Amino acid sequence: MGEEADEIEMDEGGGGRSKKMLVVVILIVLLLLGGAAAAYFTGLLQPVIDMLSGGDSAPTEEVISESSIEDAPGVPENVGFVDLPEILVNLNAGGGKQSYLKIRVSLEVADQAMLPQVEEMMPRIVDNFQVYLRELRPEDLSGSEGMFRLREELLIRVSAAAKPAKINDVLFKEMLVQ
Repeated sequence: MGEEADEIEMDEGGGGRSKKMLVVVILIVLLLLGGAAAAYFTGLLQPVIDMLSGGDSAPTEEVISESSIEDAPGVPENVGFVDLPEILVNLNAGGGKQSYLKIRVSLEVADQAMLPQVEEMMPRIVDNFQVYLRELRPEDLSGSEGMFRLREELLIRVSAAAKPAKINDVLFKEMLVQ
């Protein structure tokens, strides 16, 4: 009877090892699958997939015709441009120091048919620009944020002065702060 008890204990010990081994193998398989899924979704496996599928990963060149450029979204049709005369104003520097701003801009008009109307309103547009620009400080024009604010403010002013013509954008041609 003693021998049978030893055999039973050995069978239970061997079964415990095989269960542990099975759990370890399942964990390794899950880790490998999870890593493969992560590599696939992050695009790290794309070259391997292209190689196995025989696909060519080199980008193909497209011939762009004039009609496809005209049909592209975001490319405005029938726009016109009006150049404003050069504007030179002294800035509100405070203190005794003088600062000047020299600026040349173009206006992007939504419809070329409105160009004569915008040109008729040119004295009003230039006046609005000069009144606004004279109140600026040199610090207001520093950096890209200052340029962005200046563009937005000028666009608001020119849109109000040139109504009913629609002005899409104010384009800087030259800007000098001294």
